[in-house]
Amino acid sequence: MARVGKVAYRLELLEELRQIHDTFHVSQLWKCIADKIAVVPLKDIQVDYRQNYIEKHVAVLDRRVKTLRNKVVSLVKVKWQYQKGLEWMWEPESKMSRHYPDLFLEDEFKGKV
Repeated sequence: MARVGKVAYRLELLEELRQIHDTFHVSQLWKCIADKIAVVPLKDIQVDYRQNYIEKHVAVLDRRVKTLRNKVVSLVKVKWQYQKGLEWMWEPESKMSRHYPDLFLEDEFKGKV
């Protein structure tokens, strides 16, 4: 890492990451303590056409209903493959079923049995 200005640094990135902009403002950087378990192999990471990281979902772990002032929201607890920190997150069921219908296929079969 090399200092470019008072508030910017240029990172030394691997050759596989050459498409990523290498200069960052100090507010975007934080100390990283390496954890061998948390390392994700670069070959497993998928990036879309805008260079955004694509997370993979694994399963719906649980469901709950949250009551707000004026509406009721159905939530699902989704397990993500490479999520840092907690490996699961509560997401709105409507959004998840729209974007990831394959997560809800077994629900369709439960109703038919």
